[in-house]
Amino acid sequence: MATPSGSNRKVTIVGAGVVGMSCAVHLLRDGHNVTVIDKDEPGLGCSFGNAGILAPTYCVPLSMPGTVWNVPEWLFDPLGPLSVRWRDMPGLTPWFLRFILAGTAPRWPVSSNGLRSLHESCVRDFEALFQSMDAGHLIKKTGMIYAYESEKNFHKSSGNWEIIRQHGAQVEVLDGKKIQEMVPGISPACANGVFMPEDAQVISPLRVVETLVEEFKRNGGVIVRSEVRDIEIGSDGPTRLVTDGGAVDLDALVIAAGALSARFCRRLGSPVPLVGERGYHVTLPDPGISTDMPVMSGDCQFAMTTMEMGMRAAGTAEFANLEAPPNYQRARVLLKHVKRIFPTINTEGYSEWMGMRPSLPDSLPVIGTSPNFSSTFFAFGHSHAGLMGSVITGRTISDLVSLRTPGLDPTPFRINRF
Repeated sequence: MATPSGSNRKVTIVGAGVVGMSCAVHLLRDGHNVTVIDKDEPGLGCSFGNAGILAPTYCVPLSMPGTVWNVPEWLFDPLGPLSVRWRDMPGLTPWFLRFILAGTAPRWPVSSNGLRSLHESCVRDFEALFQSMDAGHLIKKTGMIYAYESEKNFHKSSGNWEIIRQHGAQVEVLDGKKIQEMVPGISPACANGVFMPEDAQVISPLRVVETLVEEFKRNGGVIVRSEVRDIEIGSDGPTRLVTDGGAVDLDALVIAAGALSARFCRRLGSPVPLVGERGYHVTLPDPGISTDMPVMSGDCQFAMTTMEMGMRAAGTAEFANLEAPPNYQRARVLLKHVKRIFPTINTEGYSEWMGMRPSLPDSLPVIGTSPNFSSTFFAFGHSHAGLMGSVITGRTISDLVSLRTPGLDPTPFRINRF
């Protein structure tokens, strides 16, 4: 049962990814007693393997008018950015229907505005938070380049760039010569591009989470390695978690369990169309080249980022049920693309990884208070942008738990919008 005031509450967070740990640090700094529960080590889920990009310019939802007409071409291209395990399609069909609807007017502009409000300050947010932990070196203000091998794809993307401009972001069009100057070693076939000077990167997504964990523990936060199996609910809301390590009594509860959040939401009376959209990466420990900024393939929709562990290529989308085993051929597809875009790159000793992005049809996460229980809060569903949305999400959840009006309007991110 929730306490009558927002101060000094006992808050339990389910999920120790970058979003959950950001919530934990902000809540602890606000004076709450905070415990984080996760069956895995912090940051080893989807937060581990992303491309490390902070893009305040990211405001174009994945579903847009015309997106559906690209799907057949993507699906039948073995090197394409999208894959579906057809045996799982019956269970995924309702999600895809919602995805198509999300790309229609007037729905997609709502998503676009929501994404801009969520991401616009992400670089400043990261700098302020991590500088306060003496870890400002984790963030590099680099900008980002979108490189196109196909002139057709470059022109097809012009509508997206116009939306980004309309949201006030800087967009600089590049020719092939300028791309070569900014990214030595890139293929001459990348003859068209766009530079986003406001974008940035982190040097290691895992180190971001580890730094949050160190700050959290240093200030008295508790992390419990347990699997949450059920939520007991009383007349006023959730009363305890049932875990494989015993029962955990609840005051305030935050669900930040990424792709696994859907089952907890059903238990809490707020079903949500969440899927685990699989992303893959390959990391090259000794690539022999280094980029000063992330490079996004505008044709194949994946990013290449130089980090402290080498060069990482991360992206693609694969839809399957949560229990399906990884298909690492999707990672090797990325490797083929990287070798084409950077012909002289060294790929020896590369590693592969798969993680499940928590994806909702309209590209917006769920951030806010449960419509059923005032003691329950949601922070999940950030899809491709969990890293860049993590700090503002943590601050917003702490505002709500503390009974303050948040700086971010949570209305577009409410769970009952579906």
